[in-house]
Amino acid sequence: MANKLEKQIQREEVLRNGPIAPGIIKMAMPCIVAFLISSIYSLADTYFVSSIGTQATAAVGINSSLELCINLVGSLFATGAGSLVSRLLGARQKDRAETVLSSCFNIVGIFGIFILVFGSLFIHPVVRLLGATPTIEQYAVQYATYVLLAAPFMSTSFVMNQCLRAEGSATLSMIGMGFGGVLNCFLDPLFIVGLNLGVSGASIATAISKFVSFAILLFPYITRRSILRLHMNRIRMEWKTFKEVMFMGSTAALRTVLTIIAGVIMNTVAGRISDSVLASISVCNKVMMFPFSIALGFGQGYTPVSGYNWGAKQYDRVLESYHTANRIGVTGACVLALLFGVFAKQLMMLFTDADVEMLKVGIYCIRVQCLMLPLHVYSLIVNMLCISTGKAKGALLLSTSRQGTFFIPFVHLSAYLFGAYGIASVQAFADLLSLSMVIPLRRSMLKMVKETKEKYEANPQGIEAYEA
Repeated sequence: MANKLEKQIQREEVLRNGPIAPGIIKMAMPCIVAFLISSIYSLADTYFVSSIGTQATAAVGINSSLELCINLVGSLFATGAGSLVSRLLGARQKDRAETVLSSCFNIVGIFGIFILVFGSLFIHPVVRLLGATPTIEQYAVQYATYVLLAAPFMSTSFVMNQCLRAEGSATLSMIGMGFGGVLNCFLDPLFIVGLNLGVSGASIATAISKFVSFAILLFPYITRRSILRLHMNRIRMEWKTFKEVMFMGSTAALRTVLTIIAGVIMNTVAGRISDSVLASISVCNKVMMFPFSIALGFGQGYTPVSGYNWGAKQYDRVLESYHTANRIGVTGACVLALLFGVFAKQLMMLFTDADVEMLKVGIYCIRVQCLMLPLHVYSLIVNMLCISTGKAKGALLLSTSRQGTFFIPFVHLSAYLFGAYGIASVQAFADLLSLSMVIPLRRSMLKMVKETKEKYEANPQGIEAYEA
């Protein structure tokens, strides 16, 4: 027990007083590893399913939107809870942080059960709505069937994962998410090839892996290895707290909604051209999940450092953490962009060497997204600054710009003007245009932090810690 308490104190010390750059990297590395391994879930499915054919490959891509639907309310409550929990811990309000965690866990679990029942009853209309063409519908249904069974575990894992990171327990989060991803890589060939279950085998492997991740993430909460505890009878948040969780989480939820809408539109438009184009966009998105996962994992490592110090009223450390994260993140993005751009052909050939159209469009899609990767990371760090300081409006603005304002309106136009290559370019184009919002918001956020610092120095009692 003493050893556990000592580790918890050490985690808080890293957030409050440790060197910024090593602290961010220490928090980020487990997140990066977890996100990378988590991205293997879908990439492994796509790789093994690609041996069945182009239609099966496209079907797995269609179901990426289904998984986003399952995680929708999970992201709503998890992101808001994670942001608030880190600030509450910084303000030494542990009991309140536990109430936030427990309430969000229960609410999201109920939603997961609803998705399971509704999705199973209307599975054919659901996959058609997500963009499945008649030639791939049967494969899409096979994959969706078992993923839906894991819905309650997927959504609640989202909450536990975010709150473990928020308290600085990034390694525990990594173990939970990472082990499930590794397990999926072993189960995929067993079920798809060994037991000859095809697309259904990929879905069964994913569902089992998601449940195992849930069990591992739950373990530290019920064995007192985490700072916070899950109390199943604590579904009670005062309106002020509930509103803040929803408000902060609305940025992630809206981003998820827009990603789902954008994915459905992209699937529909690409499918009208050919199954090969639809499969190429799907594979590109799965491949680019790796650099995006590294970027997102880094951002998740930066957020608790920034959020904890914001709650602790250490505003100099908030500013230092932002500038440090920005330098490291953008530099790393440039390296990743060069690496993935150079080897785009080899990456695509892992999934097909016979479908020429799928190969050509996929290579182009990977390379054009690599060009915009540093800009994407630059925007991501600004977004995380907004989330960590509780400024939901700024995070909401950035969330809507990338997948909403500058993406959805241009999909049909790009396809009409440039065909398959227009569809492959639209995400990179949206990233470029979103800079028009990112740059002024960055300036505004840094100004706000400096002004809050000055107010606190003039009147230390005038700012409430977790709301500052």
